[in-house]
Parts: sequence; C-alpha cells; structure tokens
Amino acid sequence: MLDLDKKQIMALFDFDAATKRIKNAYVASAQGEVQTGDVVHLAFPEAHGDCHVKSGHIAGTDSYVIKIASGFYDNPSKGLPSSNGMMLAFSATTGEPVAILRDEGWLTDMRTSIGGALATRALARADATEVLIIGAGIQARLQAVCLAKLMPERALNFHIWGRNAAAAEALTADLTAAGHSGQVALDLNAAVRTADIIITTTTATAPLFADGLVRKGTHVTAIGADCPGKQELPTDLVASASLRVCDLARQSLNHGEFQTASRVNAALEVIELGHILSGSQAGRISQDDITIVDLTGIAAQDIAITQAIIDAAASAHSE
Repeated sequence: MLDLDKKQIMALFDFDAATKRIKNAYVASAQGEVQTGDVVHLAFPEAHGDCHVKSGHIAGTDSYVIKIASGFYDNPSKGLPSSNGMMLAFSATTGEPVAILRDEGWLTDMRTSIGGALATRALARADATEVLIIGAGIQARLQAVCLAKLMPERALNFHIWGRNAAAAEALTADLTAAGHSGQVALDLNAAVRTADIIITTTTATAPLFADGLVRKGTHVTAIGADCPGKQELPTDLVASASLRVCDLARQSLNHGEFQTASRVNAALEVIELGHILSGSQAGRISQDDITIVDLTGIAAQDIAITQAIIDAAASAHSE
C-alpha cells in the first residue's frame, strides 16, 4: 500500500496532469458517472474551525476515495496552516486500501484552486484581465497562481483585498515576487466596480459587498461557502445573474453560495460546471453577461487528484 507524506506528494505532483483529470472529473459528475456520498460536516465554532468528510467513485476508475479535510482559521496566528487532512484510496474491486496520502490538506487546496481556475477561464470574458481576489489566505494565493498558469496568454492584474490588511500586503508581495502583477485593493467597493473577474475565498457568513456594484460583463467565482450558513455574495446579485454555475447542484443549493437565493426562489436555475467544460451547454453568451460560479467542492475532484498522485508514484517506481 502506498503511504506518502506531504513532501513526497508535492514532489510527485504534476499541475497539467492534475488539471486534466479534474476537468474530466467535473464532466463525469455532470454526466451522472460519479457516485458521491453525503458530505459530513463537523463544526467547531469555539475554535473557528470545521471539518468535511467527502467520499466518492468515478465509474470505470480503479479506486474510490474518502477525504477528510479540516479548516481551522485562527491557526495562522498560531504559526500553523489553516488547512489539514488526508486522502484515503481503496480498490473499487476488492475494497483493499490502496493509498494513504497524508497531504495535510495540500491536495484539497490544490484541487479547489484548479477547479476555480478552470471555472474562471471557462466563463470570464475573452478580454478580462483585472482580477479582484477577496481574501488573503492560502486559497487566495493558489487561485491567483493557478489562474495565471491556465491563462498564460493574458497579462492578468491581481488586486488583493483582505480584512487583514497585513495579510493582503504579504500576499501581494508574494505574488509580485513570483512574477505576477499584484497590488493591494484598499477600497473593496471601488475594486468590485472595476473588476472583470472577482474571486471570493473567505469564510464569510454575510455578503462581503453590497448589491449593485458588480458591473456588466463581470465573472464571479465564489469559493468560500462550502457549508450551511456561509455566504460571500449579495443574494440579489446571485438571483439576477445571467448564468449560475455550480459543481454539484444539490450541494450548492443546500449549503453552497446559492443556498440563500434558493430559499427565496425554490426554482432557482443552475447549471453544473461539467456541462460547460464539456461544451454540452453554453456558458457566457454575451459580453454583458454577469456569470457566477459557486464551488462547494466535490468528491470527484478528490478522486481525480488522488489518482494523479497514485499514477505518478507508480510511474516513478517503474523507472
């Protein structure tokens, strides 16, 4: 049985291979080819933390995966990462353990950021370059890095806003040092008004900005709302968007960014991202469309990125 720690996993990781698998996993999910267990949520409000357990199997693949992921958001102040967890893979034919990937939450962070970047690339305007990232943590950084990798033909300008100004400044400096164009957004409302792309990566439980600020043609990718009670976007913005896209409808409408709007309108229309990525359904139709993607995180992503590491380990062993 394969047993890898975070350092070994990072050494085996291939961005392009993982991105291809994750894209295919979204498509498989939208086509009904993924068996997904109900998500288990554990909340630890006294410690500003939560834990998710996700499980699933993609039809025709060798393994099913159970993922345990936690987020304890005060950890950075203690010198600890906010994310942790592991991936467990089992044979889909015998049930035997195949791999333990003790990634400390790194694979979850990567599959989330790759998913966000895939969605943003698919739905943003062809001339979109001004990217507002709301949040200044791990996911904010990875969303920028992955988006830049997936859209190398564009000169993206990243504007970072965070409740913690020092964290926003540190992230901006980090991105600039890595060769990206980054600057701190001091006025959130002004930054929202001028953004072509907005990516939200917070643990907010109420809208981060007022309705009416997002201009026509903007694309929004919402990452943060992944359990009941979380919300980053104005409800009216979600309700009036030209197109609402999610990774898994039953999750998004139940405990994702779209949960609040769906309580107001039980018939709220959403499209799953896999249909957009496969081309079976249209994405952005007009330059004036306001498009919103809500990503709650699905087991198919975990299966895809886990299998990418298992395959890489097998290839390295055979060499």
